[in-house]
Amino acid sequence: MQLELNESEYKVTADGITIELFPKEFTLFQFLYINRGRTFSREQLLDKVWPLEYPVERTVDDHIYRLRKKLGKLQGLDIKTVRGFGYSLTMQEPSITMTNPTTYDLEMQKTMREVFVKYHQYGQGRSMLTLARQQDVLGYALDPFYSIYIHFVQGDLDWLLNTTEVGLEERFYSLLICYIFLGDPKKKLEFCELVLEKKILLPPQHREMEVLNILDLYTLAEQPEKALERLKLTHEVIKEPGYENFIPVTAISEMLVHLWIGTDDQEIERMAKDIEALLLEMPYLREIGSYKVARGLWFLRRKSWREAEQLLDDALQVLEMSGFVPMRIYALYRIVHYCNKFPSKPALQHKYADLFEREKEERGFHRLEQSLETVLMNHVTAL
Repeated sequence: MQLELNESEYKVTADGITIELFPKEFTLFQFLYINRGRTFSREQLLDKVWPLEYPVERTVDDHIYRLRKKLGKLQGLDIKTVRGFGYSLTMQEPSITMTNPTTYDLEMQKTMREVFVKYHQYGQGRSMLTLARQQDVLGYALDPFYSIYIHFVQGDLDWLLNTTEVGLEERFYSLLICYIFLGDPKKKLEFCELVLEKKILLPPQHREMEVLNILDLYTLAEQPEKALERLKLTHEVIKEPGYENFIPVTAISEMLVHLWIGTDDQEIERMAKDIEALLLEMPYLREIGSYKVARGLWFLRRKSWREAEQLLDDALQVLEMSGFVPMRIYALYRIVHYCNKFPSKPALQHKYADLFEREKEERGFHRLEQSLETVLMNHVTAL
């Protein structure tokens, strides 16, 4: 059984079924799941799940009863009562291993890859993850690119850094994107320029970094004139066939550069209307979230605090809905730097700075930041 526990939303997902739990139900189940196969007394569970609280033993029984009822839809999972002692979580292993016959159907593999490409295009990270977890049930083999990319979507930096399943060359670009929004943008820009100079990335990744990702870095590193200069190349590239999906991203990045350099509101309004028209044709969740960030920052620059906060919060909600964890963290990175550029109400600055730090902490980025830098630097130096 492939079981996923969503700590932020108190949800348990397996076999395409998602079950919502109350916070204490989730904490109790998570503890039993981590320690599955072991038996715990009611007193031990009270100590682990309700520390510094004073519930009675009946509290454990009530929560176990509700968990059994809610999780009953998941076959192979059972919370057993051990008489005279307590409770134990067991997970049944399948007695027969059999490959779904469609796993080796080439037409099926092509179709599933096309579905992933569409979800990727529309920024539906959650849909990609749900589909990836259903390989055995649906009978298909996950495309090698997406077998790596789904870890990036989840912000699974630990896996991207430490896995032995694939080589560093295949993970390098995902690691580089995560590295960009950690720390001083001037330092990140210098490193990305070195990566481009050494031509370390695969051609599509090199092109994406060269004409898109680096635009924000130029701006945040206080070199907006270089961003404007690079945009000339970007506009040439997105005219070529196959780069249509770069068009809304480019327009949003261009709007952000002009916000940074103080372009007048009338011109910003024109850019905003053009982007809105693009997003009607290309309703991609990541781009919708990014545009809301840009618009929120515009209101921030105008000192319209309430409207700015509403738009920025909406943007973060859209990006949360998309399921692309790095995009949400990157949005907060942008917000924090623009808040420093256009000083806002202290409460707003603290709010988004705290959110940014909390996201990095929860995803393990703080803990792994030094390891990430070491791995990237060593790889580039060795080439």
